[in-house]
Amino acid sequence: MKDIGIIAVGGYNEIGRNMTAIKIGDDIVIMDMGIRLDRVQIHEDTDVESLPSSELIAMGAIPDDSIMESVHGTVRAIACTHGHLDHIGAISKLAHKYKVPILATPFTADLIQQEIKEERIAQVNNPVMPMPAGGRYQVTPDIELEFVRVQHSIVDCVFAAIHTPKGTVVYANDFKIDRSPTLGEPPDFARLRAIGKEGVIALITETTNAGISGKTPSERIAKDLVWDVLIGTEETRSGVLVTTFSSHIARIRAVIEAAREMGRKPVLLGRSMEKYWGTAVRTGYADKNDGIQVYGRRKAVDKALKRIISEGKEKYLPIMTGHQGEPGAILSRVANNETDFHVESGDKVIFSAGIIPQPLNESNRHTVVTKLKMKGARIYDNVHVSGHACIEDHWELLRILSPEHVIPSHGNLFSHSQYLMMAEDNGYSLGSNIHLVRNGQELVIE
Repeated sequence: MKDIGIIAVGGYNEIGRNMTAIKIGDDIVIMDMGIRLDRVQIHEDTDVESLPSSELIAMGAIPDDSIMESVHGTVRAIACTHGHLDHIGAISKLAHKYKVPILATPFTADLIQQEIKEERIAQVNNPVMPMPAGGRYQVTPDIELEFVRVQHSIVDCVFAAIHTPKGTVVYANDFKIDRSPTLGEPPDFARLRAIGKEGVIALITETTNAGISGKTPSERIAKDLVWDVLIGTEETRSGVLVTTFSSHIARIRAVIEAAREMGRKPVLLGRSMEKYWGTAVRTGYADKNDGIQVYGRRKAVDKALKRIISEGKEKYLPIMTGHQGEPGAILSRVANNETDFHVESGDKVIFSAGIIPQPLNESNRHTVVTKLKMKGARIYDNVHVSGHACIEDHWELLRILSPEHVIPSHGNLFSHSQYLMMAEDNGYSLGSNIHLVRNGQELVIE
């Protein structure tokens, strides 16, 4: 019987730069190749296509995959669970080293192809193979990769189930247990239960929000929050701005619907807004005939903001990048008086996004909020629900899958320890069947 090795390449010491190699005998499946956003001045409106991989590795921005040189075995496939940059952002820098197909759901595959096309240094010629949730790919005669539908803060997110002769390895980065999503279908509980009954030898799972009690609210709750803030205002003459994750198509659609209910024209502003909305249109998550105005390039954005001021703020609802206070994003430029759109006393700025828990983001966000308040803006903060599982969601997944071994990932020692305590309540024991691994280490399940 072939031993199974879990090689922690990146994302086990921190939130970001996720990359895991799963070794079954001499065959290897790589899961995710992501970037760590806070290690470079990167955000949704900035790319790293001109930086060499060696420099990015030295920065700690992308996984240091040199460990793979000492691993005995052959990489057979790369698979990505969803389209966030901390899971696909290093594909364009590292994938060419492994001459294998890249598997991803259609929305994610489209984003990966864009990343590869924009790359200016590495030449990535790996075939990108779209595979929908529920799809299967025969990696080798006795290893099969399956995508299982789950919910997150981006559409087309899946768990990866790697079926082996010894049992199934489930890779669960990232997810939330959302039974009433506003876009897409709920997690495929029937398939997850079946996989659990068939036998899960190992579960690799994120721990981002493992220190937060309760369960993560549904995206339907977030939609209600957005509508309550936007439609619940009586001052219809004031300017209203919304900033949220460009990749959060469900949230953007909720804001668009609320804008139209208010009698305002929604306008998407920012290069990443243009990127993700275009992907949503191509993959069927947005209607190409909906008439949404989208502006990505700086000149086009500035022209649109000038027109909004000319025609009247009360007629529009701009939805823009900059929820983390990122330098150069649209909201930051507005706060710095770098556009013709000037925030005035009484204008409302809605942050439909939480702060990504990194000091750089917290500092940038504080700076932008302070500048907006100095202009008299009314700040509506955290009109948002997370896309990550809280502790009771983790408990539920453990009960559904009943894995023999559990490996916390996508977090730091604090979040891993929070998860560990919950797992011990569920009958697991550190060092026996729940394992803390660090970047650069391999766990062998014999």
